[in-house]
Amino acid sequence: MNRKGCPDEYPISLIINGYEMAVFQLTKYDLEDWTYGYLFSEGFIQNAWDIESIVINEEMGSIHVSLCSDFDEEQVFSKKKHYTAGCGRGVTFFSMTDVKSFDRIISNQTYTLSYLLKKRSEFAQKSDLYLETGGMHGACIIDEDGRLTIREDIGRHNAVDKIIGHCLRKRLHRERLILLTTGRVSYEMLSKAAKFGFPVIGSRTAATKQAVQLAKFLNIEVIGYLRGKMATIYTITGRVTNDLAAELPVERSIEGGNS
Repeated sequence: MNRKGCPDEYPISLIINGYEMAVFQLTKYDLEDWTYGYLFSEGFIQNAWDIESIVINEEMGSIHVSLCSDFDEEQVFSKKKHYTAGCGRGVTFFSMTDVKSFDRIISNQTYTLSYLLKKRSEFAQKSDLYLETGGMHGACIIDEDGRLTIREDIGRHNAVDKIIGHCLRKRLHRERLILLTTGRVSYEMLSKAAKFGFPVIGSRTAATKQAVQLAKFLNIEVIGYLRGKMATIYTITGRVTNDLAAELPVERSIEGGNS
């Protein structure tokens, strides 16, 4: 396959109520979704309607956000920063202790492993920026009717924030959604998904030990290495059944698993 170009990344400043929070390296697609998703993931907003307005200036590399209520920047930024294991040197204000206070996930939706593998393949085939450049991460939701919505970015955390932002703006029922990602499921990635409330998370690669432990604690099903006819079930909540057991023995994680 001939690639048409390199992946793009731009420095973009996020300014909240006139206060410059940080400069982020982002791909210039779906920036409004990213803004909603990032602010939700980091606890600045609880719902889409907590944002009064967003002004995106791509030429100046800035996103100006007006929240419906004031926030205490000194209190927020006095919290200990946690540098993430993501693409680039990301930072989050949530610790493992904070994340363990999230609500445990409740969902009666069930899926088969063959369904997840099929949708993972469809996700790969429809990831336009990755197909064009070969250097993008993606995040995808699968709704209850099997429809895919995809967001892509140079950073795997950014892609997840973008898809969370989309879900917030559309007011989707989180308990009926599956989250798929191309990136490693680390504890900070798991925390973003847990805060929104995804009951099932699938990835084409691994989950870390800390993420698996956290997923078990919060009752989230995590499936890794979804590639072709491969899969690793890290946590078992009863939401994903291995209908391919006869032809595909699925590995189960030793660390943090509950098999």
